[in-house]
Amino acid sequence: MTRQYFGTDGIRGRVGEYPVTPEFCLRLGWAVGKVFAGHGASHILIGKDTRISGYMLESVLESGLASAGANVSLMGPMPTPAVAYLTRTLRADAGIVISASHNPYYDNGIKFFDGMGNKLPDDVELQIETQLEQDMVCVDSDRLGKASRIDDAAGRYIEFCKASVNRGFRLTGLNVVLDCANGATYHVAPGVFEELGATVTTMGCEPDGFNINAECGATDPAALAAQVVELGADVGIAFDGDGDRVIMVDHSGEQVDGDELLYIIARQRAEEGRLEGGVVGTVMSNFGLEQAFAAANIPFVRAPVGDRYVLEKMREKNWQVGGESSGHILCLDLTTTGDGIVAALQVLCAMVKRDETLFELKQGIQKLPQTMINVAVSEPGVRAVAADVTAAVAAKTRELAGRGRVLIRPSGTEPVVRVMVEGEELELVSAIATELADVVRA
Repeated sequence: MTRQYFGTDGIRGRVGEYPVTPEFCLRLGWAVGKVFAGHGASHILIGKDTRISGYMLESVLESGLASAGANVSLMGPMPTPAVAYLTRTLRADAGIVISASHNPYYDNGIKFFDGMGNKLPDDVELQIETQLEQDMVCVDSDRLGKASRIDDAAGRYIEFCKASVNRGFRLTGLNVVLDCANGATYHVAPGVFEELGATVTTMGCEPDGFNINAECGATDPAALAAQVVELGADVGIAFDGDGDRVIMVDHSGEQVDGDELLYIIARQRAEEGRLEGGVVGTVMSNFGLEQAFAAANIPFVRAPVGDRYVLEKMREKNWQVGGESSGHILCLDLTTTGDGIVAALQVLCAMVKRDETLFELKQGIQKLPQTMINVAVSEPGVRAVAADVTAAVAAKTRELAGRGRVLIRPSGTEPVVRVMVEGEELELVSAIATELADVVRA
C-alpha cells in the first residue's frame, strides 16, 4: 500500500491546510490511540518545538488520544531526540513530536517514535492510515485516557546528553557560541555545554512562536559565523528548530557541514579502534567525503536522502555511524535517532582529545564544489522524473564526462525538487545547476 499522509519524516505541511488542521489532527490522535491500544499500549508522550501552532495541535492530539483510551504525558517544547530518549527511558508505548524541523513557523508536522525510541515502521504507519478511514468513536467514560505533565523532562535530557561523553570529559577553557534557532533546544542546549565547563554565548534562544529558523540556526548560520569571529570564540554550534540537526562554525567563521562533521566523528572513532564497521552517508554526500574515507580505509556506503533511510542502511550493515550533509548525524551506540547536541559533543571530544581546532580537524576532507538549487513545484515527485528533466540530466551527465555527477530528486519534506550538481570546476557546476533548475521550473 502507498501511504497517503506519512512522508519520509511523519506528516508535515502548512498549518491550516489539510492535513495539518485541527480536525485532521484530532482524528489522527484518535487513530494513533486505537492502533497502539491494539498493541496493548496506553501511555503516549507528546513533545513539540516552539511554533505558535504547537499549542493548537498539542491540544487536539491530546483529546484524540484520550478519546481512544490512551494516557498522555505532555513535555512542552523539547527536541525531537529528547522525545525519543524519554519515550524509551520512561517506558512509554510511543512518543509524538509536533514539529516541522527546519521549516518556517507557518509549517508544522507530527512524527512518531515507538516504545524503543525508533521511528515507526511502515506497517504501523499504514495501520494508522487505515484507522483514519474509520468512524471516530469515543470510548466509554470509564475508559477515557488521562493527561499529565512531565515537569523534569528538560533536566532528564540534559543529563542524558552529558552522559554521552566520558565522565572525565570537560570543555573548560573552550569558548562556544550556541545558536538554538529559536527552537526546541533553547532551554536545554546551553545547560549541557555550560555544565561541561564551556564558556557559552547564546543566540536564537528567545522563541516567540514565529521566529523559529528565521535567519538563524542550522539552515542559516551566517549570523552565528559573524558572532564567532566578533567574539574570537573557538567554535560555533547551530541547531535546527527541533534539534536533530547540527551545523558548526570554526574559529575563522567557516561553516562545517554534516559531511565534515561525520568525517571528524568517524575518523576519531576509527583511530581509537571503536568505529565498528564503516559509515553510511546519502546520495547527497559530497564525493570528497567518499574520497576521504577511502584514504582512511573506512568503508563508506550511500543511502537515499532521509535519516530513516540512513538508519535502515546502518542497521542492515550493523554499523553505528551515519549521517547527512544537512547535519543529521546518527550515533546508534549513543541514541536511536539524529541528535544535534550529542553529535556536537562528539566533535568537541575530538577537538579536546587531539588538541586541535575545528578548522584543523576538517582538513582531512577536501570537498568538491557542489551547487544545490531548490525549485518550487506543485508535484515534486512527478516533475523530478518527467521526460524533459530526465533527458536534460542525461545530457549534462555526459557533459561532465566523469568529472562530476548530477542528482535530481523530490524533497520528502517540502514542495520542491532539489537540483544538485557536483564536480571539479565550480563555474561549470553552477552553470549546469542553473540550466537544470530552469528545465525543472519550465
